Amino acid sequence: MLAVRRLFASSGVFRQVRSVYKVTYKDTKGNQQVVIGKEGDNLLDLAHENNIELEGACGGALACSTCHLIVDPEFHNKLPPPEEEELDMLDLAAGLTKTSRLGCQIILRPGLENIAVTLPSETSDARGAA
Repeated sequence: MLAVRRLFASSGVFRQVRSVYKVTYKDTKGNQQVVIGKEGDNLLDLAHENNIELEGACGGALACSTCHLIVDPEFHNKLPPPEEEELDMLDLAAGLTKTSRLGCQIILRPGLENIAVTLPSETSDARGAA
């Protein structure tokens, strides 16, 4: 398991090391990319840091649906329920499923080790662009 918390001394100063998580991004063609994130990272920023094509037109401000992801069912119930603002944006997402969430709202935390998500085949945002 990658998610491990440790405290260690470096020059007599203790600091906390954030847990690390393996995240698998898949596309609809079956290609996948596995990346490592840290506790507190969101899946939109993590995708951008690893050159994964996930738009995020609003930069994570909950003003679009272009970071729409389909969460593997095994992990969907481990996520906190979406807030009303996220549900409003998901209503605008193309290819919405029962396990759809916005990547900017999926924050890595205990229980999400080895989470897997799929990028939908198309995206749309609040302005209706596809």
